[in-house]
Amino acid sequence: MARTNTRFVEAFNEILTLCEETGIGGAMPSENALAAQFDVSRTVVRGVLARLFDEGIISGTGREKLIQRLPTPADQMQGPPVLLTIEELEGKFLDWVLRMDVPPGTVLNVAQLAKEFSVATHTLQEFFSSLSRFSIVARRPRGGWELNGFTPDYAVELSDFRTVLELNSVRHLVELPPQHPIWAKLDKLEADHRELLQRIDTDYHDFSVLDEAFHAAINGVVTNRFVKEFQNIISLVFHYHFQWNKSDERTRNEAAIHEHLAYLDGLRSGDMTRAVDAARAHLMTSKQTLLNSLRVNSHTG
Repeated sequence: MARTNTRFVEAFNEILTLCEETGIGGAMPSENALAAQFDVSRTVVRGVLARLFDEGIISGTGREKLIQRLPTPADQMQGPPVLLTIEELEGKFLDWVLRMDVPPGTVLNVAQLAKEFSVATHTLQEFFSSLSRFSIVARRPRGGWELNGFTPDYAVELSDFRTVLELNSVRHLVELPPQHPIWAKLDKLEADHRELLQRIDTDYHDFSVLDEAFHAAINGVVTNRFVKEFQNIISLVFHYHFQWNKSDERTRNEAAIHEHLAYLDGLRSGDMTRAVDAARAHLMTSKQTLLNSLRVNSHTG
């Protein structure tokens, strides 16, 4: 049906409920009464009534329209998809690349991806434009976008800057008082890590989301808009790109979980040196994993 705007869909479903409450043989209110009751125009009401007539739910001519049959769940109209924000789109894009193993050099079809992600085309363009500042995607000479690969130099620079940011967060976190919300959040993250360890053989892919939540929690203790922006880029790189190397993904993810648990112990110890050392060890492993992935997959630019 051509009328798929949100208000029409809402009015149709509301009047459908009215039909059910009225029952077979009952009379429909007038167009004016329906318009007033559901706060819509008479044009919308006429459209709703026309659809109800076409579906055999109501019958009659002129002002007298009777309920012919009771509606079923299948008669309910589905509204247009809820469009994602930029923040929600990052997660969708990450998951798409992870699950589909999207390689460097892939042409990104904006129209197709906008439909797949339920996002406005202009939002997707804005998202890709933000990624292009960090060379994650690039504009093609004749228009459109392409997913870039990462050079070893890019990986080293990003990893080193990530370490600077996160060690700064660690130093802040260790000195936070016991009543700060971060400690409860870390308790929950530890429980989630131990739970994933129990099903690591089948669900090792789930580590990517857990890893992102873990580092976001740590870096979230520092209120800094630049740290927040860089965390988005770090997520896209460290939480999908290195996983193109699938040869030992399960083993790597299990090892990373144990490193996270050691990291958590360091943070809870209250010992700044121990906490920083645990963080630095894990970040060094992540850096080496990314570099190994680039070499295995020949993603050398």
